[in-house]
Amino acid sequence: MKRFGWKRNRQQPNAAATGENEDAASPAAPVADHSADAAPPTEAPSAITDVDAAIAQEPAEREKKGWFSRLKSGLSRSTGALSDGVSGIFTKARLDRERLDELEDVLIQADLGVDVAMEITDALASERFDKEISPQEVREFLADHIAEILTPVAAPLIIERGRDAPFVILVVGVNGTGKTTTIGKLGNWLQGEGYKVMLGAGDTFRAAAIEQLQVWGERLNVPVIAREPGADAAGLAYDALEKACEAQADVLLIDTAGRLQNKAGLMDELRKIKRVLGKLDAEAPHAVLLVLDATTGQNAISQVEVFQEVAGITGLVMTKLDGTARGGILVAVARRFGLPIHAIGIGEGIEDLRPFDARQFAQALTGATAEE
Repeated sequence: MKRFGWKRNRQQPNAAATGENEDAASPAAPVADHSADAAPPTEAPSAITDVDAAIAQEPAEREKKGWFSRLKSGLSRSTGALSDGVSGIFTKARLDRERLDELEDVLIQADLGVDVAMEITDALASERFDKEISPQEVREFLADHIAEILTPVAAPLIIERGRDAPFVILVVGVNGTGKTTTIGKLGNWLQGEGYKVMLGAGDTFRAAAIEQLQVWGERLNVPVIAREPGADAAGLAYDALEKACEAQADVLLIDTAGRLQNKAGLMDELRKIKRVLGKLDAEAPHAVLLVLDATTGQNAISQVEVFQEVAGITGLVMTKLDGTARGGILVAVARRFGLPIHAIGIGEGIEDLRPFDARQFAQALTGATAEE
């Protein structure tokens, strides 16, 4: 299978210079690549455990199965719910209104959303109504239609080349979505591609988030700009970009808070961060990535709405697709918002964040057949 990776507007690093053998390189990972004012809570330090869990995933074990097999395994609960539902409705019978209604219910329960469910069943009816159709034919039809929805939004994260200042990526999302871990994994990939990376611990409200990002920095051997818990997040972002400019870093990844219980406070904070970054680089941030947790199901819709309003999202990353029966939410998000989907995460391993492939995702979600 042709390996896919992040799109990059820069020269490939010289293998001799990086000490890497191109033939032995590991598979590409992802990019074309408030509460009210209160004292920061004290949290149990789980950062080291979380990071070690990602680092400790054995590459050999991961590579025993191809990416599509691992994607299918990660989406197994989603696939099972959808595929079993299809099998229970269609047994080489004629496609009638009753079966279409049942299929629509299955699709809605799989978190594809009412609009997508109606769209798919109407399309199926127009082609096969009152004709015999097997469960596998339905799965393949679903895969084709879902791929049509997802293909226009499957887009690499383009890192501009030849910049005089770092490419700044602001990473936003609700606490608990895997935002900080995603930053670490993105940093790992970018570093492996030859980019000089720095991290900014902008979620100053949570001591554990700061610690976790610092641990990622130690593991990846990249600088992390951090302040004490409760410090001004915008000031931290300014310091991070200033130091990244001084160090001539290629990419700066900045973590942010995600306290939706105080939307006004969150909005003010993110606006301030963007404003102070603009004092050093009028175009910064150059990308604003929203990290979504697939296990939240339809709540992801409201999260996109809020962060689109407060932060101006340029792209999406969806995590925790492994072990959830709610992978269909990605389809609903794609149809409703049309935002670029850059990457998906299907596990805790450091390389389990990969560029989003619409066709593979659609086939894995529906149980349709595909080649590795």
